[in-house]
Amino acid sequence: MADVCEGEGERQVPICPSIPSGEQTVWADASSLLHLACNDLRDGELIHGENFNLFAAMSALEIMDPKMDSGMVRTYYSVDEAIEYGAAPVPLSFDKTVDVQGTIDIMDHLLACEATWHKGCSLAQTVFSCLYLLRPDRTSSHALLHSYCRVMRASCNAVVCTVSDTRTNEEEDLFTMTHGLPLKVDGDDKCLTMLHAVEETIARQLRACKAILSKKRVTEDIEPLQNNPDLEEGFCKSLLCRLRFRKHFYHVVTNMKRPQGRGLELAKKHIACCFEELDSMIKSAEFLRSINALGTLEDGMKSETTASGSQPVGFDSTLNSRLSAPTPPRAIETISWKKAAEYFQKLLHELEIICSYNLDPVFEGVLRFVVEFQKFQPELVARAHLQHLLVQDGKLYGRDSVFAVICKASLLPEVAKNHDIQKNETVVQLGQLLITLLRVLCTNISWQRRKLGKILQDWRIIHVQLELAFREEFGDIAATSSNENICMKICRHILIWVEEQTYWIASRFLMLGFELDLYSTGEYCMVYWYIYIILIKLAEKTHMRAMTSNEISKRKGKKKRDLVKDGGKDYQLPPAILFLQCHLYLAEGLTMMLAALRNEKQIYLSTGPFNSEHERFVQHFELLLKACLPDHVSYYSFEETTAHARLSNVSMYNCFKEAQRIAKELRSSFSNDSDKMAELRRIEQVAEHNSVALAEHLRAYYYI
Repeated sequence: MADVCEGEGERQVPICPSIPSGEQTVWADASSLLHLACNDLRDGELIHGENFNLFAAMSALEIMDPKMDSGMVRTYYSVDEAIEYGAAPVPLSFDKTVDVQGTIDIMDHLLACEATWHKGCSLAQTVFSCLYLLRPDRTSSHALLHSYCRVMRASCNAVVCTVSDTRTNEEEDLFTMTHGLPLKVDGDDKCLTMLHAVEETIARQLRACKAILSKKRVTEDIEPLQNNPDLEEGFCKSLLCRLRFRKHFYHVVTNMKRPQGRGLELAKKHIACCFEELDSMIKSAEFLRSINALGTLEDGMKSETTASGSQPVGFDSTLNSRLSAPTPPRAIETISWKKAAEYFQKLLHELEIICSYNLDPVFEGVLRFVVEFQKFQPELVARAHLQHLLVQDGKLYGRDSVFAVICKASLLPEVAKNHDIQKNETVVQLGQLLITLLRVLCTNISWQRRKLGKILQDWRIIHVQLELAFREEFGDIAATSSNENICMKICRHILIWVEEQTYWIASRFLMLGFELDLYSTGEYCMVYWYIYIILIKLAEKTHMRAMTSNEISKRKGKKKRDLVKDGGKDYQLPPAILFLQCHLYLAEGLTMMLAALRNEKQIYLSTGPFNSEHERFVQHFELLLKACLPDHVSYYSFEETTAHARLSNVSMYNCFKEAQRIAKELRSSFSNDSDKMAELRRIEQVAEHNSVALAEHLRAYYYI
């Protein structure tokens, strides 16, 4: 214990006398250490050992605990017992009005269960807590309920298949575990036929109802939906919008799975219909609540799982916990119907964005789209459909081979994509890494950052392997001549592109730390410094790729870093390079400003009772340091760079002004790109605010 608490720069923890020990064991009182740990940890943080498994811990059985012992909280021992005691009657009531009301409540609660499942809970405890789904044959005499249950099962099965195929769910996620439930039932493939027939029947009943109310002559004898003529129209409309929403949503999830994006346009039309029907469902809540005299919408619906506010029949969330061993015993809370409707609105919006994507064949455009899409914090189902669209049969969009994508991304001529070099074993491995990268970028940002850090070393290694393989087969790749063959050109272009991609992954890894709130304010200085040096290398490689492609000779006597940061006197730098320059100058200015504030004002210091600044540096950038990104970078180089920073230094002021100037110049280049324009405006704003603050300080300093 003493060794743990005597690190340089750490808070000294008083060690209490040892507790009497047994054979081969020595005990010490760790209360003081644990007390400090509790004070230092923020909400959501966790201390655990290397062998800790969150899924196992959360699923552990605690005897006699109502939340963790499935035998403690129960209503029925089996589905048959529940049915025998009338928990899922068919019909719901011999009173047709009550039967229709109950059916709508079941539909609404199933929607809430579905949204809860999408949010990460078990399928067995959400959608399949419905006893009608567990015994499919029992509803055959109730056409309305039977058709809805069929299309619900088919939709869930389609979603499970998509998420399972893409593996976008986290390792702790229960999403794809079906627990042997009847997810696929004979006849479900014809669910739309049955649903369409029921929909047509109710539509005729609505037309007949309207004709009677307007005192028009009814041409055909239509049996009413239920017994109360005053409620007929409201019930018909409420049922129709729910049936149609379910129908269109099924079309969305199935069309989006069609190969090579062929179903995107059709899926987009069905998404528009889903929005309309969902709005109608929300509007129908007022009518349904008025029947039960539950007051206005504002009075309730915060926790109610149905639009009417009534409790649905035919559900038991604890039943499958007893019957299926892998089902977690802990209790879950179904989200409200109102929040479920909001969830589906968000999900449909995200799916609409995917359907509107133009299937950009340029890899850089694909990365940009995925990064921008992730800013919406998309749901699991949306991310799964995005990955399915991007990666099919080991090809981009299921049509472009990985080697062709690499050739286009590295700016090689079209003829190169058919070259035999693509059969090289190391080139094949590079293609697999590219597919893995696309898959990783479609996961949630927490999982994504963890995986990006791990694959960094793979990209670093593949560059070395490619260089060795190319040199062994084709000779000195670095040598350039006007007569070099196509093989040499492919090798050079691919090597430069792999390096550029590696630094892009590194920059993405660092930026995700901000989104996940992994850095404290005292660590911003070192983070911006690392971003700065990564951006230098990224801009250098991007610039080198452009120059190699355009056969532009490099200027002699210039260092690579100077080449990137030079505004370009002999020729105009491409907008992509200038855009990186904006970020580069901004990162440099922020690094030096934060360092100066630390050195002169003693603020934004990296402090903590357990870790020195050096240790925090290693913890945050360990994966980058292992991959040598870039070479010869360490905590001491960071310390040396920032040790003498002062607020009176004009260079940091110039960094902000340069970032602001370049951002303004780039407006015309990206006038048709709303995302880039928004980012340029943010850069200008940050640069302007900091340059004004520094200018005031400099004026005061020199005046004094």
